[in-house]
Amino acid sequence: MSNRPYTSVWSDLREVEFSQGFLQAGPYRTRYLHTGDETKPTLLMLHGITGHAEAYVRNLAAHAPHFNTYAIDFIGHGYSSKPTHPLEIEHYIDQIQHVLDHLGVEKAYFSGESLGGWVTAKIAAHHPDRVERIVLNTMGGTMANPQVMERLYTLSMAAAKDPSWERVRARLEWLMADPAMVTDDLIRTRQAIFEQPDWLAACEANMALQNLEIRRRNMVTDEELASIQAPALVLWTTKDPSGPVTEAERIASLIPNSTLAVMDNCGHWPQYEDTDTFNRIHLDFLLGR
Repeated sequence: MSNRPYTSVWSDLREVEFSQGFLQAGPYRTRYLHTGDETKPTLLMLHGITGHAEAYVRNLAAHAPHFNTYAIDFIGHGYSSKPTHPLEIEHYIDQIQHVLDHLGVEKAYFSGESLGGWVTAKIAAHHPDRVERIVLNTMGGTMANPQVMERLYTLSMAAAKDPSWERVRARLEWLMADPAMVTDDLIRTRQAIFEQPDWLAACEANMALQNLEIRRRNMVTDEELASIQAPALVLWTTKDPSGPVTEAERIASLIPNSTLAVMDNCGHWPQYEDTDTFNRIHLDFLLGR
């Protein structure tokens, strides 16, 4: 057993001035956590597959003084709209464009983890007019490893079909270098999402990218990475379950204006696992320090 002190979403947010709400972004009802004020540049924080805005609860306080910060639920995720068709990258991009339009924001800073990094890279490549700086945090979309895809699909669908404590915990433990980081509160937060009556269909839809044929046509190509003009931070970890540090080095070598940072002893959620280190690296890059 870990001697780690008990933490919760509320302990992460207790001194943070924030709001939770929903905005109607085009056809998509989009849930968000917001902090900071609109006089600051806008920063969108984008979670990974089957994730939700709470992936960033430990980062909101540090970013509030500098950014008009939104951590959102992707469509098919959390408490946002749940389309019934297979979700591909273009659908997430459409949601993000509508979110920016709704907020009246022309250009934003983007920080995306896993699926969020995949979407961020595609936006930077194809919609450079909407992007200031980007952070690609253990990003997806450059690899198609059948073992990783099968593991992710199996854990996710098992938890969708039976959102028991053990199955939801197993899905969350996949994210972490240290399974003890998965607190009871985090399990319950995600379990409530997975218990929604429309979640099984939503999970089938958002798992489309684990289908090899669909994944291949959505992947981030080397040409797309090479076309990104925005300053980019490629952030990886030494214990990421989705791919090795050498992949981060390859990605960074292709993006013209990129910086590589590697965090030790973290898995797929470094922003949560080692918050202080992540926030320092992240803010130094975003603020050009």
